[in-house]
Amino acid sequence: MNGWMAAGTAVLLCGVPAGWAAATGPVRRRVIAQNATTTLLGLAVLLLAQGFARPAYQDPALLLAVLGPAGTLLYVRLLADALAAGPPPGRALRAVTWCTYAAVPLVVAPLCVAAGPGRALAKLLVIGGLLALGSWVAGRAVTAASGGGRGAPAGGTGDV
Repeated sequence: MNGWMAAGTAVLLCGVPAGWAAATGPVRRRVIAQNATTTLLGLAVLLLAQGFARPAYQDPALLLAVLGPAGTLLYVRLLADALAAGPPPGRALRAVTWCTYAAVPLVVAPLCVAAGPGRALAKLLVIGGLLALGSWVAGRAVTAASGGGRGAPAGGTGDV
């Protein structure tokens, strides 16, 4: 086991409570946890791909970076009424969003240094950008659905 695999395992273990929160409890907690779980799982896959020295293993992380926020957006859209009735705490949503913002460069930057110049570096930067952007978009959607943001109202008829 090398340092990349140890770091990937640690990030994966940090995602277990978030995964549990996404699977159980009220909707207001699940939607925040789903977004955090997607980001943590994507970062863990990137670290494990480097640990196994298999650049092809980065593809599942790219898939998670694209489909994870889409899943959160679908979740928010289908459960907009439940989110409007019991919105997630704004402080918790901001904390989780900023933690994912901090985690992405902390993981992607060392991976970029290890990858060196080339296609792998470009792929890592794209995946990191998608993970950060996806977290931002999903956080904005949750805020808008709960009626606390500048986005669309809970009915989804506003201009975004």
